Amino acid sequence: MSLRRFIFKRILTFFPIMIGVSVITFALINLTPGDPLSVVVDGNPNITPAQEAALRRQYGLDKPAWRRYFIWMSNVLQGDLGTVYASGRNVLPLIVRRLPETIALGLFGWVMALLIAIPTGIYAAVKKDQLGDDVSRVIALSGISIPNFWLGLMLISIFAVTLNWWPVIPPREPLWHPDMLYYLILPGLTIGTAASANLMRIMRSSMAEEMNKEYVTAARAKGLPERTVILKHVLRNSLISVATIAAFLTASILSGSVVVEVVFSWPGIGNEFFQAILTDEINVVMAITLFLGAVIIIMNLVADIVYALLDPRIRY
Repeated sequence: MSLRRFIFKRILTFFPIMIGVSVITFALINLTPGDPLSVVVDGNPNITPAQEAALRRQYGLDKPAWRRYFIWMSNVLQGDLGTVYASGRNVLPLIVRRLPETIALGLFGWVMALLIAIPTGIYAAVKKDQLGDDVSRVIALSGISIPNFWLGLMLISIFAVTLNWWPVIPPREPLWHPDMLYYLILPGLTIGTAASANLMRIMRSSMAEEMNKEYVTAARAKGLPERTVILKHVLRNSLISVATIAAFLTASILSGSVVVEVVFSWPGIGNEFFQAILTDEINVVMAITLFLGAVIIIMNLVADIVYALLDPRIRY
């Protein structure tokens, strides 16, 4: 199978998966008790039943769930993600305005993960079954086990409150201001810890497997320096597995950003998502869920393509 045909087949799978994500998202939201108008009505006892019924007709909440789904999806395909019930604003500009902060936090998380995982994974593979390997595995297990919210709170307690090296809340500066980038180090480290632990384990296992293969023995027999054998030959072939896992780690970084943004009061999509849940803004919740689902699916698609480029056997 050619690479072009392989990519085309993978792209075709995007659409049924997104339909499934939209159905599940809409179903879960509408199975929960209450709706945004219930919050408005409960907070304003002067609203009469007739006014409540008129509001439900205005926002389409009086229609059956299946019909509301098709109306919602037809609007989404036209770029209309609905309105915020409390303010009447469109949801799409709200997400676009919050998106740069979430992207910046995700990039910091990835940088932290790669800076920790790749050198540690290489070291653990080279020192396999030695003390350094055992220590790295304990650290990796700890990184996977520690919840993001607890780690974030501990970093705030130690470095922001006790040592006063970081501010407790983000500065009121533009996103790319040095103070904002400096503040992102702690939340980036919080997100990147779990991702780096998973990535390091895969890196270590993949490199340890590659180092036992015949081409490595042949390279050493030719007299190549060990550094060249490790970095040029073993590392390159080990990145095939790492590239695949990296896409799944993107999902964990995105999902973890919801909690981390709330802990660090970071004004991104995750924080907006949390506030929308508290206020029953179902249009905002569904739009952000659908957006994050699309990003995760796209990253998996990218991983498949990279995997096929690194190892042509995958196409067959």
